[in-house]
Amino acid sequence: MKAAVISLGSESSRWTIEAMKKYFDSVDNVDLKNIEVNLSSGKSDVLYNGKPLKSYDCIYAKGSFRYAQTLRAVTGVYYPSTYMPIKAGAFTVGHDKLLTHLFLQQAKIPMPTTYLTSSPTAAKKILQKVNYPIIFKFPSGTGGKGVMYAESFAAASSLMDALESLRQPFLIQEYIETGGEDIRVIVVGDKVVAAMKRKAVVGEKRANIHSGGEGEAFLPDTHMKKIAVDAAKVIGADICAVDMLESVKGPVVVELNLSPGLQGVTLATGINVADKMAKFLSEKTKHFTDKGTKKGAGDIIKEIAIDKGAKEQQILSNLDFRGERVLLPKIVTDIANLNDKEEFVIKVKKGKVEIGKI
Repeated sequence: MKAAVISLGSESSRWTIEAMKKYFDSVDNVDLKNIEVNLSSGKSDVLYNGKPLKSYDCIYAKGSFRYAQTLRAVTGVYYPSTYMPIKAGAFTVGHDKLLTHLFLQQAKIPMPTTYLTSSPTAAKKILQKVNYPIIFKFPSGTGGKGVMYAESFAAASSLMDALESLRQPFLIQEYIETGGEDIRVIVVGDKVVAAMKRKAVVGEKRANIHSGGEGEAFLPDTHMKKIAVDAAKVIGADICAVDMLESVKGPVVVELNLSPGLQGVTLATGINVADKMAKFLSEKTKHFTDKGTKKGAGDIIKEIAIDKGAKEQQILSNLDFRGERVLLPKIVTDIANLNDKEEFVIKVKKGKVEIGKI
């Protein structure tokens, strides 16, 4: 199996690549900054250093919010034919705190009370009715950046005056007192593979390791694990970090990170998180390549006789489900003479689908 990691080349990415070499025949390190996507009416191509990116069985694409659109485009191109642990839409949702909280709210995932404001007038009305202290957040940003604390209405008003000059929307969120602690949970598939409690340094409200916080091993209970796994699934990520707070009402999700650092959690827990991720990617890739397209299109031709002159053919094959789509084997589209230039009518009833030209 061939794999690639598309990233910004962090230490965590290097750890992941080295771990994946144990499970894949080859693993390429692809620099996200040198990726471009060529969009046309016919098809989309992903270029790396000006040349078409190779085909892979598995691509683990990740990076900062600044590259969310590129990551979404790359995933959109490769997702139908390659196993990718993060869906295209996740890069839009996961890198936007507003959309993240909207998806969490719709899925009934517990989270702090959150308000979106896009004007000073609306913000002032919110500031008059909330309980203090509160948190201000920009929709984009990771590592605790873009998160501000206001302990009173006066402090919040002064902060809002400064934010007004930036002319961008921001979130107002209730502050949950945890003594400067939060929980980072690493979700891989449907399991929590590691978790740590992060403690902020004196005088700092953010517990992020990048902000100077210190981590220690943490054992989440079944309820917290379920919340973390559900949160990752909601945005469409098989690999994800979920940041949570322990409130008086129970654990609440405050943020999701599609490209989590591995050094802090590995040091705190002693768990080889990179290896857990690499093994999972290998297992999912094997499952992906064993079903659907490769078997249905390539081997079917060898295993059964196809009479292209017959009016109707019967082909035994598994269905290849990719998110909200079903991919047909190429042999089917060839025999039926289907192409993307014509319109079709689809007749559906339980257990049966018919596709015909208009």
